[in-house]
Amino acid sequence: MLQVEKFIRKAPKGITCHDFCLGVTRQVRRHYGRSLMARLAEHPEERLAASAVIFSRVNREIWMIGDCQCLVGGTYYDNPKPYEQELAEQRADIIRRSAEPKEHFLTDDTARQQILPHMIETMRQQNVTYSVIDGFPIPEQHVRVITLDFRPWEIVLASDGYPFLCPTLEESEQKLALQRETDPLNIGQFKATKAFKAGFNSFDDRAYIRFKA
Repeated sequence: MLQVEKFIRKAPKGITCHDFCLGVTRQVRRHYGRSLMARLAEHPEERLAASAVIFSRVNREIWMIGDCQCLVGGTYYDNPKPYEQELAEQRADIIRRSAEPKEHFLTDDTARQQILPHMIETMRQQNVTYSVIDGFPIPEQHVRVITLDFRPWEIVLASDGYPFLCPTLEESEQKLALQRETDPLNIGQFKATKAFKAGFNSFDDRAYIRFKA
């Protein structure tokens, strides 16, 4: 995340999506050092990895690299990882069929442990069947680009830590709190590959910004 932030801060304002992908990849790649490259080429699951959703005011575009989400004039867009929803369904099914009380999985999520090998296996497909910033070439066909006209737009950019993205931060946080209260295991209407840990007010990292452009 810090490497991506560093690149965004120094990127020229007119940078294209293509050049952004090349530049941010070089930024992360330099951080590894040459000695790690052969190992990381064979083991994508060990790479530093981040998603980013970028608004280019000059190009009137939103670039979605990895699993992020946004609202543009109230219309929802996302760019999910393939297989993740399938794995979330598997985890939910394991919990539903288990003889253990549901509370057990909040402190010892053995259902997640069962799908973890499959999650690691899907990571071998990063920057092959889906995009992510990890220091290796980003397949731009898996970067979602949303082109805007020159009308004023209200835009929300967010990480995937919000299960229900709303037009305001307050609403999004309320929906998150309701999810934690009613389905902390994330196995109901919204399914995830992990639960809310005890004492945590979220199950994943979250970022939210709303602006007019």
